[in-house]
Amino acid sequence: MSSALKLLAALGAAVTLSAAPLPKNDGGLLIYGGPIHTGVAGAPLAQAIVIKDGRIAYVGDLAGARAAAGGAKTIDLKGAAAFPGFVDAHAHLTYIGLRELTLNLEGTPSAAALAKRVEAWDKTHPGTEPIQGRGWIETHWPENRFPTRQDLDAVVPGRAVVLYRADGHALVANSAALKLAGVTRDTPDPSGGRIERDAKGEPTGMLIDNAMGLMDARLPAPSPASIRQALAVGSRVYAERGWTGVDNVSVSAIDIASLNSLAAEGALPIRTDNFMQPEDAGEVLKRGPFEDASGRVRVRGIKLYMDGALGSRGAALLKPYSDRPDISGLLLSDHDKTLPILKQAIAVKAQVAMHAIGDRGNRLTLDWYQEALAGDTSRRWRIEHSQILDPADIPRFAQLGVIASMQPSHAIGDLYFAPARLGPDRLVGAYAWKSLLDSGAVICAGSDAPVEKGDPLIEFYAAVARRDLKGFAGPDWGLNQRVSREQALRMLTWAPAYAVFRDDELGTLEVGKRADVTAFSKDIMTVPEADILKARAVLTIVDGRVVYRR
Repeated sequence: MSSALKLLAALGAAVTLSAAPLPKNDGGLLIYGGPIHTGVAGAPLAQAIVIKDGRIAYVGDLAGARAAAGGAKTIDLKGAAAFPGFVDAHAHLTYIGLRELTLNLEGTPSAAALAKRVEAWDKTHPGTEPIQGRGWIETHWPENRFPTRQDLDAVVPGRAVVLYRADGHALVANSAALKLAGVTRDTPDPSGGRIERDAKGEPTGMLIDNAMGLMDARLPAPSPASIRQALAVGSRVYAERGWTGVDNVSVSAIDIASLNSLAAEGALPIRTDNFMQPEDAGEVLKRGPFEDASGRVRVRGIKLYMDGALGSRGAALLKPYSDRPDISGLLLSDHDKTLPILKQAIAVKAQVAMHAIGDRGNRLTLDWYQEALAGDTSRRWRIEHSQILDPADIPRFAQLGVIASMQPSHAIGDLYFAPARLGPDRLVGAYAWKSLLDSGAVICAGSDAPVEKGDPLIEFYAAVARRDLKGFAGPDWGLNQRVSREQALRMLTWAPAYAVFRDDELGTLEVGKRADVTAFSKDIMTVPEADILKARAVLTIVDGRVVYRR
């Protein structure tokens, strides 16, 4: 999702949220009463665990746990299943909160319905400030097209309207918003961006990737108060879904200040490992990774962009799009400007996370990493998404020590339109989880929320089923790329810990490790695939403290 995305500036006045300190669990915890999946090879199941002083003190049978528990409080799972803490390895926490608090266009079924939702919002939120929203995606719409300025002009002609696509790499604006941004038929496409135009050369209202900057520069930025509020909401939502942590990407300095404030008040329920947007990465590139006193807010490195998204045809491909032979995507980074950043990151041991979706985007990222790292495979640099790969590049991840940070739910949504975008030959390297794992690569899994919902159960299900939420899979969906449940669990627990150099203290339930635990109402390791989606988070523990209990 583009770091340029901005939403409602007046948000803080619209909703209030209490960020009360989290309760403490003095005396420790004894957890039993359901299967406990440790994530440890050779000892995958336990009857009970004991937590003391924020760490795992015992893992094993119930009798031994009772002996070790002392005066610990008990939590009976009552048949629910416990796991190492699930971590979303790629999300945008501020925008997860803003999605909950603004015009949410998720699930909009058509361009006509999009217009109706905007019209309703305008009536219930009158004013002159621009209407902003996000979450639409057109791939299932009966109109079989992007929305246009005319769709929006018909319902809100005089007030600027700006609506971001779910992936954050495109927006549609009405005529009033285009006028505000100074976008006309004579406006040239910016480098790394595209202004969609109709047959007469007039802007349709769609701005792709860097072209969004023309609009973003004219919109009011969210206030620090609304950013703090959004982070409080987003982190609470994530704790309630069973996440114990998030790799928060494209992060601003204001985001970090807000996270630090929440953590200092004891009001940040989950861990955050943050990768800064380039304009705010100066500190981490100068001093290297750092964290706050609580350990809940860690700054790991920098997030960069190689290309755009597949849905808006901004992903950089080696050959033109099958359904648009006149384009092959957009490159958003320049080699000569990026290499000094990579070398500076090496100098201070900061991590680099590069967004790359198309096969050309991924190849160039691997090439630039290889050039900068010069044989050093210990840095744990990442490619965010790694969606479309030339098969020849798959072994390079393990060879270079590069982590594939992937989002399983992208496949079960994108595979409705990816065959048309790519053609059959390129699908071999699309969302190639099993091929990457078989090659020895590490995959850390996430959701890219708010592009996707941000539900650990959906991500787990997508990885093992590779079917949509109703059980459908097309003939070209590559079911041979499904992974085992053990692999999916590792992708969502151990691998995210490894990806931020925390596998020595997180990612499995072992004595001495930090006590991060997720419990679901059903044992997702054994229930039928469809029943994975019927489970619910019932318990979330971070550092031995219960941050959510259903």
